[in-house]
Amino acid sequence: MNRLDFSAALPADADTASLVGRVWLPSVGGPSVVAIRDGQAIDITATYPTVRDLCETPDPAAALRAAKGTSVGSIADLLANSDEAFRDPKKPWLLAPIDVQSIKAAGVTFVASMLERVIEERTRGVPELAAAARAEVLALVGGDLARLKPGSDEAAKLKDWLVAKNAWSQYLEVGIGPDAEVFTKSQPMSAVGIGAYAGLHPMSRWNNPEPEIVLAIASSGKIIGATLGNDVNLRDVEGRSALLLGKAKDNNASCSIGPFLRLFDAHYTLDDVRQCDVSLVVQGQDNFRMEGNSSIKLISRDPADIAGQTIGANHQYPDGLVLFLGTMFAPTQDRGSPGQGFTHKVGDVTTIATPKLGSLINRMTLTNEAKPWTFGISHLYRNLAARGLFKG
Repeated sequence: MNRLDFSAALPADADTASLVGRVWLPSVGGPSVVAIRDGQAIDITATYPTVRDLCETPDPAAALRAAKGTSVGSIADLLANSDEAFRDPKKPWLLAPIDVQSIKAAGVTFVASMLERVIEERTRGVPELAAAARAEVLALVGGDLARLKPGSDEAAKLKDWLVAKNAWSQYLEVGIGPDAEVFTKSQPMSAVGIGAYAGLHPMSRWNNPEPEIVLAIASSGKIIGATLGNDVNLRDVEGRSALLLGKAKDNNASCSIGPFLRLFDAHYTLDDVRQCDVSLVVQGQDNFRMEGNSSIKLISRDPADIAGQTIGANHQYPDGLVLFLGTMFAPTQDRGSPGQGFTHKVGDVTTIATPKLGSLINRMTLTNEAKPWTFGISHLYRNLAARGLFKG
């Protein structure tokens, strides 16, 4: 096993980026919120005990720049020790750059992944049937649905036609219908960060990474930044029944976010998110390699629309939230027998990257072999209180 390569972990324009992260400090047995400045991680926990507190300020990027603190280490050293397979537990390492925010995700926001969800449904999660089902679905539905605006009259007419053809699907409903699919991806404090093992449920034999942009949203509904995420997906489990979505998505170490949260400012805005491409590389210990990408420019629903359907008058998040925007990437490249498509193997290294957010890198393992999640919200506040950083 080789060490992970973190040489492209930082954004290409890191010198002008407003970057916030979290670092585990063994010396205090807990996390600190850090600002990334001049190659150093500056501990600002005395001012902002949680990332949530920083995100709730009127101008988080300005608040980040103004916060004072001391260095807990160089980014290079923290990244090196974030490789869980080679970690020195006595030294600090990077965590997911969020804490008590809710972790939500939007599904079926790209045509390519929407059609793959339909295929999973039609095969009941059996990968050997995917190739034939894919040909059938494309013949019935057609591949050019990207021009359709979800919820439009044109989309409604297509739905009527597909219903008449007995080809309608619950995935098409959320793909081109008026209502976005938004679900709980994971629990607050449960996401893993760069270099950590990411988990696959051992029941699954057909699964894949999902490279996504993740928005950070304040309790007011204001979108204040973005980061990268891996919405690990169990295709066979969800394919058996959409009611198994929670079991397919929310498992130990199955949500990876990072490496840093980039706050919106004069150098980086929601328009940058709208125009970005997200790349994915999966490198296996068996020398298998797969590459793909997801272009936010091709998303069916605007990121602001998805955020608006998630938080508002009908649903509040007093601690804010992060929101996976979905992916157009749905791998069909055969890894084993012809027609069975792609599935992960333990030891795979996934790299999700985009120039202005850096790279999120994880090794894959089984959820029951990943380090158990034991440090939750109650542990965080007790730790902060013991350090004199939280007074209630």
